[in-house]
Amino acid sequence: MRIDYPATTRAILSLTEGESDEVALMATVVCELHHADDRFDWTGFYRVTGPSTLKIGPYQGGHGCLVIPFSRGVCGAAARTGEVQLVDDVEAFPGHIACAASTRSEIVLPVWNGAGALIGVLDIDSDKPAAFDRQDAAGLAEILRVVFGKL
Repeated sequence: MRIDYPATTRAILSLTEGESDEVALMATVVCELHHADDRFDWTGFYRVTGPSTLKIGPYQGGHGCLVIPFSRGVCGAAARTGEVQLVDDVEAFPGHIACAASTRSEIVLPVWNGAGALIGVLDIDSDKPAAFDRQDAAGLAEILRVVFGKL
């Protein structure tokens, strides 16, 4: 099953109405996303917790890396550049951090609050190569914008 972004966005907005706690929002978003698409093998947030440091936040799937510096991996690249990272083959990404051996492709999006501050990244891994595309990037970015842009 492939995610229906408009329907998933509506569901997430309904579930998070009136909520302003960042971690509660992240937990709800991750749960809804993870169960909305068979391609999503690991779905989670890494939160900005210090200068150039990401720490694991709410997630669904197997264990993730606990700490990721902005200088390493796909998540670090998204945090460092502020740009979506679409990786068709994680083995070909310089400096990829292998948190799970099953990961073949990945999409990571920066998460901004309403003031324009980076609060984390959304990381989605797939056990299939080239699982994600620009449609996924646009749909996920819109969810992040409507949920976290109000903080």
